[in-house]
Order: sequence, then structure tokens, then C-alpha cells
Amino acid sequence: ARINLSRCQRAKAVAAEEPKEQRKVIAFSLSQIGLTIRLPSCVGAGSSGATSAKASGTTSGGNSVKVRHILCEKHSKVMEAMEKLKSGSKFDEVASQYSEDKARRGGDLGWMTRGSMVGPFQDAAFALQPSTPAKAIYTDPPVKTKFGYHIIMIEGKK
Repeated sequence: ARINLSRCQRAKAVAAEEPKEQRKVIAFSLSQIGLTIRLPSCVGAGSSGATSAKASGTTSGGNSVKVRHILCEKHSKVMEAMEKLKSGSKFDEVASQYSEDKARRGGDLGWMTRGSMVGPFQDAAFALQPSTPAKAIYTDPPVKTKFGYHIIMIEGKK
């Protein structure tokens, strides 16, 4: 296993900027791909968070995107959400109403790095241009993954 320590340090820094609840979501998401990061419990001068990582293989690129999504198990439900978006509803409001995952706070998944998402989701996320929930640029048609159907938007790239 090859570990890119600087990538781990960047993930820790990004995670440390997020609220405590979001750090838990990030840690869980990373654990799904076999990457474990112990995040600092507080952020500020003198905080020391131990970081450990294990990964099987390497991931390509060091880019990251701030992602929101709407996840539905059924195609018919995700298409209802798509119609709401097309009629002018805000992305975060539609996500709160329709999304079936734990990121129900407007579908916000936070900053995610290349390699931390399933293939079709990642490809779609990195192909999108950043936008706001009020004027979202999103995937149409929805993206199918093993988790269900996703409508994806991104708020930023770095």
C-alpha cells in the first residue's frame, strides 16, 4: 500500500475547517473506501490531530470539489426532484425534501477529493461547473451508482 502523506494532511486540513458533524460525515465517507483519518476534535492554536491512513492502491489527481447531491433509490422519485429543480426550486430545498441519504442538510457532502467517490459520481462531479443552490448547474440526467440515482451539483473546486 502506498500512502501520499501530503494528501492525508490536505484531507485533515479540509476536514478541520468543517463543523464537527460534517467531520463525522467526511470520516465515514473516507472509511467507505478504506481510508481512515482521525480528525482533530478542535481547531485552533495548539490543536494536534493524529492522522493515519491506509489505502490499497493510489488515487489519481489531488483536486477536490464541494459537492451537494440528491440521492433517491427509485428513478421515479429522482425524476420528481428533477422536475422541482427545472421549475426553479432551490437545490438545497429539493435535496432536503427528496434526498434519502444522511446528508439531508440540503444535500451537502462538503469537500470531497478525487478518489473518495464512486466512479460515475466522481466523473460527473468533476465535469460540472461550480454554481449556487439558488441557480444550480446539476447533472441531467441523474447519475446511477450502486447507491441509487443522484442529482449532483458542485459549489466549488480546488
